[in-house]
Amino acid sequence: MGAFSQSSLELVDTVARLESFTAAAEILHKVPSAVSYSIRQIEQELDVVLFRRLPRKVELTLAGELFLKQARVMLRQMEETKAQTRRAAQGWQKTLKLTLDNVVKLEHLKPLIERFYVTFPHAELQINMEVFNGSWEAISQGRADIVIGATSAIPVGGDFEVKDMGVLDWAFVMSPAHPCVRQQNLDEAFVSQFPAICLDDTSSILPKRHTVHYPKQRRLLLPNWYSAIECLKHGVGVGYMPRHIAQPLITEGLLVEKVLPEEKPRSQCCLVWRKDDSHKMIEWMVNYLGSSEQLYQQWIQSS
Repeated sequence: MGAFSQSSLELVDTVARLESFTAAAEILHKVPSAVSYSIRQIEQELDVVLFRRLPRKVELTLAGELFLKQARVMLRQMEETKAQTRRAAQGWQKTLKLTLDNVVKLEHLKPLIERFYVTFPHAELQINMEVFNGSWEAISQGRADIVIGATSAIPVGGDFEVKDMGVLDWAFVMSPAHPCVRQQNLDEAFVSQFPAICLDDTSSILPKRHTVHYPKQRRLLLPNWYSAIECLKHGVGVGYMPRHIAQPLITEGLLVEKVLPEEKPRSQCCLVWRKDDSHKMIEWMVNYLGSSEQLYQQWIQSS
């Protein structure tokens, strides 16, 4: 039995936890002398003393503490390697990479996660958020297996499939105390005086897209809707927001919706996924997310 075999590492771990050869022997269904002998064999191979033998217990030496720390790391790595090997043998990848465009609702994310972890006990779900063309860049670069809520026309080519999710509605909003609220008829000249609250496109290679704003209007680029809402509530600027996010704030009186003379933006959304017949979790997730109508209702429709 080599010092770095799984059984040796588990033996040292058990003795260290119980501080006793006798107690370890009971757990491992061995006689105490066999445990003591095996520990001596390991110590001889390493040419160090791992345990101090005291009258009523054993305790780790400094060398023993270092060995135990590394032994536990190796044991975890062994278990992970076994799990990955079993997954590969069954045709399952380890991780499903799911990207959410920042425009989607999150109410149905919790049941999705729970169902995934029940269905795939040996797999993990990696979720990240992108903005506008950042979602397309994620799928084209392999950083995402599936994107929920990708907007606008497809700006990249690739071996992926697309399912329509419907049209996202936008609301033009601002703080109740903002000067735009008191203006009866808004026009481009008046609105352009104030910063346009926009989410910053997360793409680094594809051309960046931003929320609709007037050409002469300065933008305030923000990373997510949480920061955008805070700026809007405090009157820092004005801007368009997905209606499902804006409507509760409008109803509570935290934001006010106004109508601009121009036609408001409407964004076509879609589900995008990589074509990979060997990746069974992609197939499962696409089926779980359902039809175009279900996608629209659960991810972008305003309540």
